[in-house]
Amino acid sequence: MSITTTTERRQGFVDLLASEWVKIRSVRSTVFTLLITAVLTIGISSLGAFAIAANWNHVPVAQRLTFDPTSRSLSGVLLGQLALGVLGILVFTAEVATGTISATLTAASSRTKVLLAKIVMFAIVAVIVAEIVSFASFFAGQALLSGTTPTASLGGTNVLRAVAGTGLYMAILALFALGIGVIVRHTAGAITTFVGLVLVLPLLVTALPTSLSNDINKFLPFTIGQTMMSVHPQPDTFSAWAGLGLLVIYTIIILAIANWRLTSRDA
Repeated sequence: MSITTTTERRQGFVDLLASEWVKIRSVRSTVFTLLITAVLTIGISSLGAFAIAANWNHVPVAQRLTFDPTSRSLSGVLLGQLALGVLGILVFTAEVATGTISATLTAASSRTKVLLAKIVMFAIVAVIVAEIVSFASFFAGQALLSGTTPTASLGGTNVLRAVAGTGLYMAILALFALGIGVIVRHTAGAITTFVGLVLVLPLLVTALPTSLSNDINKFLPFTIGQTMMSVHPQPDTFSAWAGLGLLVIYTIIILAIANWRLTSRDA
């Protein structure tokens, strides 16, 4: 009787959540990847702000009139999103590589519960980290821009939306990457697929005729991220929140496919 009780307890969803939390905070690659995310995002954002501040006197008048200090201070997100996405992939593929995924799936009453536990726990970590990094990038960028260029404050039009929304964008994209990791199962292949969808696909789309590329481009995660980072409406794109909603739909679909793949094949 005691053995049965212990087994049932280990299969509980709360226990799966606790297990995922232990994995996330105890694995060195997780801490290292989170550090890389912060360094890339805040560091590159700061470099971008410093560069424009140092050369402001040489910036053409037309560019000055359209300058967006908020977007400039968030420019590091373009690489930081990749680092956080890699972590999302590792949440699953690291266990596959070590063989521990078999034990994890065997100990749980449902494979769907295992995936859901990974999604919930990683979502919490991703949102917290992404928001901290986004706000830190914004404040660091504005400090560097101050005195020589126009600056922005969180009370400005669409500024808070851009900063907070950028953090949400990074977290949702990282969950999208988690789904890819579950489907592909191999770290290198999943990272290649993720980078291809986020960075390479937009480059391929630009090779198409302009009318066609504009229609396709607004559906891409890269464009959705750029729109969210900007306080100004972007031509030929969805609004910031509509684009983020579309990314949520992409993520739900990819995670649903991931769950189907996980439950329909051997560990």
